[in-house]
Amino acid sequence: MSNDLLSRVRRNHALEHATINILSNNHKGFSAQGNSTPRGFNLNIFGEIAEEDVAQAVEEAYKRLKNGENELALHPNCGTVLLTTATLAALAAQATFSLERRRQNSPRYNIPILIAALPVTILAVFIALIASKPLGMALQANYTVDPELGDLQVTSIRHVSPHIITRIFQFLLGQAKNQDVHAYRIETIG
Repeated sequence: MSNDLLSRVRRNHALEHATINILSNNHKGFSAQGNSTPRGFNLNIFGEIAEEDVAQAVEEAYKRLKNGENELALHPNCGTVLLTTATLAALAAQATFSLERRRQNSPRYNIPILIAALPVTILAVFIALIASKPLGMALQANYTVDPELGDLQVTSIRHVSPHIITRIFQFLLGQAKNQDVHAYRIETIG
């Protein structure tokens, strides 16, 4: 049962990314955020894109994934990539600060340790940032999306009210407060 739910989330995640990629190719000046569930995905669009364009993008994404265009299922701004980046950067910083504390044989962190570790920490975080994108994309491709849609079918595409989480993303992404947000729920079965 849990494998089936995970499989559906991964396939919906692939369809979500493919839809965003198609919208990005057809429209400029917008951003999107989505999240997938076993029953479909939510798509939040910051900018002016008509509901018909969203429906057409979902349909095109579905057809193109079914035709083997698996690269559409990957997106460089996916949460998987962002989480990988944050994790590697945090681990790099923690490791360099810990190594400096050990080098100075100190039982705790203090300002001199943090200052002494700073140049190496910046370098380590920089390397982590470079390595994180290809690693995040590989994790995405192998674990969080599945472009093989199988028997997945889109059952509905409907406009919904933006969720409070959407407003938080709007703030975090730096979108203008007065910019229109359009939220959609894409339901699937299979």
